[in-house]
Parts: sequence; structure tokens; C-alpha cells
Amino acid sequence: METYLNLMLVRFGLIAGAVVVLALVVFAVALSLKRRGRLDQARRYADPAVRAALRAAARRLEDGPARSGRRGGRR
Repeated sequence: METYLNLMLVRFGLIAGAVVVLALVVFAVALSLKRRGRLDQARRYADPAVRAALRAAARRLEDGPARSGRRGGRR
């Protein structure tokens, strides 16, 4: 049981570290875009993708767990 808990702790540490590194990379990219004056242009390009991702997430939450197991099907 102790070995399992150690593995879970290591896994949690790796995931948390990856999230921190990803956040730092995103922050550095945003900072460099802002300094070059291209942050607004990047927002315009990313806005449709973010909206589509939010719509897809809302659709998944709306459908509930009963329909989430179905693959490839659309309404």
C-alpha cells in the first residue's frame, strides 16, 4: 500500500509540475507578444478556437454522463 501511495504522490507531482511549466510558457509567450504589439492580433486568431472549445465543453456537460460514452456521433 505504501508503494502505491508513493507512486500516486510522484504522479501528482509530475502532473502539477507540468501544469506549472505550461502556465509559465503561456505567460512568456503572452508577454513577448505584448511587447511586440501583436497580442491583439493573436487574440483575434485564437478567439474562434476558444469559442468553439467552450461550446463543445458546454455541449458535453449538457448531454450528461449517459451520452458521453457514445463515440463519433453528433446530434
